[in-house]
Amino acid sequence: MSFKTLDDLPGDLSGKTVLVRCDLNVPMADGDVSDDTRLRAHLPTLNELCDRQAKVLILSHFRRPNGAPQPGMSTALLVEPLRERTKRSVRYIEDCQGPEAKRAIGIMLPASIGILENTRFHKGETENDPALAAAMAELGDYYVNDAFSAAHRAHASTVGVAKHLPAFAGRAMEAELTALDTALGSPEHPVAAVVGGAKVSTKLAVLENLVEKVDHLIIGGGMANTFLAAREVQVGKSLMEADLVPQANAIFAAADKHDCTIHLPYDVIVAKEFAPNPDSVRTCNVHEVAADEMILDVGEGAVEMYGDALKNCRTLVWNGPLGAFETEPFDKATVALARTAAALTKEGGLVSVAGGGDTVAALNHAGVADDFTFVSTAGGAFLEWMEGKALPGVAALEG
Repeated sequence: MSFKTLDDLPGDLSGKTVLVRCDLNVPMADGDVSDDTRLRAHLPTLNELCDRQAKVLILSHFRRPNGAPQPGMSTALLVEPLRERTKRSVRYIEDCQGPEAKRAIGIMLPASIGILENTRFHKGETENDPALAAAMAELGDYYVNDAFSAAHRAHASTVGVAKHLPAFAGRAMEAELTALDTALGSPEHPVAAVVGGAKVSTKLAVLENLVEKVDHLIIGGGMANTFLAAREVQVGKSLMEADLVPQANAIFAAADKHDCTIHLPYDVIVAKEFAPNPDSVRTCNVHEVAADEMILDVGEGAVEMYGDALKNCRTLVWNGPLGAFETEPFDKATVALARTAAALTKEGGLVSVAGGGDTVAALNHAGVADDFTFVSTAGGAFLEWMEGKALPGVAALEG
């Protein structure tokens, strides 16, 4: 990837206005942001541009208003949370294009921040309407995309504006792209991937891409059951997609062709009901799962085997838990392997990159999110990157 960063902007931005595409689509409760992870990720970019005396204009969507103004989805709700965290002058601007926005920008002071109204209040945003993109671009001198989590969307504010202004990656975007390139673009081998989740159908393209790029593929979650079924293992009442067994076999064949070792559990934790700490919970060999039992986690022996595989790897990319980690005791495998990966990272032997909503929650649950080399908060964009797809918002920055 070849893209410009804030280092390529002029050092002194006095008299200049910089449009910054952020992702401020954050959860709120009682008038404040209940999880400000995404908001905090943008602070380095916003503060740096303010320090360089720019007028900073934030472009962002906020929830899904379906192309029409919705009071409960206005970015005006984000002014105070952002003011508290940036310690800057922050004002709300009633539109993201047009003469009213231009007038509001005209009275802004250098080193201050303006939050433009929700880009999705305009139907043309999600359609990447050229006229809307051009109108947005008229508000600024430079364009900075700092929202990797929205980079898989070809929208006016993520792609269209970049065609009209000099375009740069913000610090959060730069960190994401650098980490992702390290993990799969030009990684140090051997490379391992941990892919978990409920269904193969949601991550089929991810698996098809990874078997051609990694040396070890650890498959967990409910999706592992489909691969066990493809090996003629009886999985009882476990979640399993019988119609995808042929695709699972095709992935096995592709892995053999590309010298990728697929790791599946040989011992599992099962129960007759999915509930916290059920009386029926037990550990058994995968060939001993009863007809009235369901697999809900990976067994201790398999986790130890996975950990041994990671000890011989230099790079790890992780997406998805190994079991139903939200419910004890089915969190044990995810926690144990996450802590092994974190320890190897801290020792300097492993570059570990993880992403996806469930993944972030699982690593936080294990208490090791800060010990991984990089943890992406992006959901769909991270998944599409793992599928090997070009991301429109990233492609718009390249050149």
